[in-house]
Amino acid sequence: MKNFVLIGAAGYIAPRHMKAIKETGNNLLAALDPHDSVGVLDQYFPEAHFFTEFERFDRHCEKLRRSGTPIDYVTVCSPNYLHDAHIRFGLRIGADVICEKPVVLNPWNLEALMEMEKETGRKVYVVHQLRYHPEIIKLREKILNGPADKIYDVDLTYITPRGKWYHYSWKGDEQKSGGLLSNIGIHIFDILTWIFGNVKNFVSDGNNKSHISGFLKLEKANVKWALGIGRIENRKSETTPLAASRLLLVNGETIDFTKGTNELHTSVYDDVIKSNKGLFLEDAVTTISLVYNLRKQTAE
Repeated sequence: MKNFVLIGAAGYIAPRHMKAIKETGNNLLAALDPHDSVGVLDQYFPEAHFFTEFERFDRHCEKLRRSGTPIDYVTVCSPNYLHDAHIRFGLRIGADVICEKPVVLNPWNLEALMEMEKETGRKVYVVHQLRYHPEIIKLREKILNGPADKIYDVDLTYITPRGKWYHYSWKGDEQKSGGLLSNIGIHIFDILTWIFGNVKNFVSDGNNKSHISGFLKLEKANVKWALGIGRIENRKSETTPLAASRLLLVNGETIDFTKGTNELHTSVYDDVIKSNKGLFLEDAVTTISLVYNLRKQTAE
């Protein structure tokens, strides 16, 4: 059994990490969040200590370490712009770190963290859970086993609806989240480059708070992409429940990976803890660089 502490317990994604820690047979010792709406802890780790101030959380972690209770992993689910600081905290206390996407907002943040990995001897694992989706794995195997010189025509639509709260939270602040491209787009750009290879060219058609689209030329694909957080256009009314739509069209064949995403964090934790594998900072370089350049392009 491994011991975890969690930074960012009150957010949207934190419960999936709590669930993954629980389902992989591990323990959460403590959690931190400036907001105290963390009753979800009772479902998974009611005995976990909880802090709203980083300084007290830091003191508790140091007390655990000095008393001989190891902290094996720090899970980071804080706002995107704080990820690198919280990762550094985890490395400094001698833990490995599992960090939600995007692991950082800028390429130079990755470089600094890689240097700190070398200094501490610890590792940072990045969460790109869609790489564990059965439909995505199946598609990648098909492309890898197909003709080496074939170029695919790809159309990707990724809609993850969010309510009006989204724009009022840190996620709606581009300085904190990186905007849609970093906060939502990181998923699609990761799987596209993982499946179809490195980026040769990219175009974004503008910057909208709720929707954005563009074109990617990859080693093995020409990709039209669109992502958004708004209500799907064919919904009958605003009283209809929000629903996601995640579709890949590859040379006319539809791959629907809308379903089956809620359990993928457990697969990530299985890979890291049980199989001693996982995805590392090096695996995030291509996507972080692409998203950074797309953000620059839309800002011009």
